[in-house]
Amino acid sequence: MTTHRVFVFGTLKQGFPNFATNTGARVPGEYATLLPHPLYLVGERHSPWMLAQPGEGLPVRGQVFEVDGAALQRMDALERIDAADGYRRVLLAVQRTDSPAAPSTVEVWAYLKPPEQLNPSDIRVGPLACYTLAHAALYRPRAAA
Repeated sequence: MTTHRVFVFGTLKQGFPNFATNTGARVPGEYATLLPHPLYLVGERHSPWMLAQPGEGLPVRGQVFEVDGAALQRMDALERIDAADGYRRVLLAVQRTDSPAAPSTVEVWAYLKPPEQLNPSDIRVGPLACYTLAHAALYRPRAAA
């Protein structure tokens, strides 16, 4: 079975609102993006958006999961990667931050927003280094279509 490593930094993290969609196995450790990225809470739903603008913002902390193809498809659907205003699944490098003996970098999938989708007036909070449970308390799921 093929597995994929996915870096989650927002609602897909363990203990967060959309974690039920993430049926992968957590890779031990704490991780952060190798390059800084802007992470904001956006719009009335306070959705966490990490923008595909490496080198700007802050190193973003999150978790890494190994998921199978079915789980990756469910995550893709949640993140609406085929929608014009959805996230894009891209490869990026993260590094383990809680162990000096860990490999320096790991290549993972992550769900980022193209910067052109962001209207600066929609930023509610940020830039952030970490999406917390206090941020998740502001989050509102997308209304059913």
